Amino acid sequence: MAKKWAKFPHASKAYAYDAAGLKRHWARLHRGDCEALPKDAAVLAAWGAFHAGDFAKAVEAGRAAGGAGIHAAVKAQVVHGHYLEKSAAAKVALFEEAASWAEERRAAAPKDANAHYLYAFALGRYSQGISVAKALAQGLGGKLKEALLAAMKLEPKHADANIAYGAYQAEVIDKVGALVAGMTYGARKESAVEHFQKAVKLFPESAIARIEYANGLIMLYGKSRLGEAAKLYEQAAACEPADAMERLDVERAKEELA
Repeated sequence: MAKKWAKFPHASKAYAYDAAGLKRHWARLHRGDCEALPKDAAVLAAWGAFHAGDFAKAVEAGRAAGGAGIHAAVKAQVVHGHYLEKSAAAKVALFEEAASWAEERRAAAPKDANAHYLYAFALGRYSQGISVAKALAQGLGGKLKEALLAAMKLEPKHADANIAYGAYQAEVIDKVGALVAGMTYGARKESAVEHFQKAVKLFPESAIARIEYANGLIMLYGKSRLGEAAKLYEQAAACEPADAMERLDVERAKEELA
């Protein structure tokens, strides 16, 4: 039974890839998360739905396919929740459910970098949904950090894990201060900036890398880095999206600038 979800508002033929198109453009579409090209046609179809912005179908197809199909399901559910779900309570429920799927997948595929990253991706949005302070009190900070470090160790070119690790450190420092963040969570300003910069280098076409970098700079340094943050937002808004998720990132950047 398909979920009744808000429709992706920017549907375009440019994001509708058939199997051959997915294979041809795979390296670009997955430059951020380093997902391996699936051998299973059902998993590939789930990703096709994801890239086209049919997130409900991607969740259904990914979960039905199982295995690496869970990656498409988790990513689709989290992206839909973050950008298209209006209800705050529904968002949190979507993120929590996606994190539980990712946790199972991660246990089943401990050598898959993206399994670790997607667990952190879902958990990170869940933490923001319940409030970072509450998430830290529940011990989610350590779980997030451990999953992201595992992803980057298995795949050093994982741009999205670098973005998330920069954002994690910035959020922790913002909430508890630099001293406690460093001593308790190993979060440091310089490290956050390094990971953001690495992500932009690994994935130069990424709008979200610049959006998170800009947000991170403001959390870490306040008004003194506003100019730099604004430039990053301008660059994000000018990025050329290759799929539905990237389009949502670009539109978010444009909204912030407006």
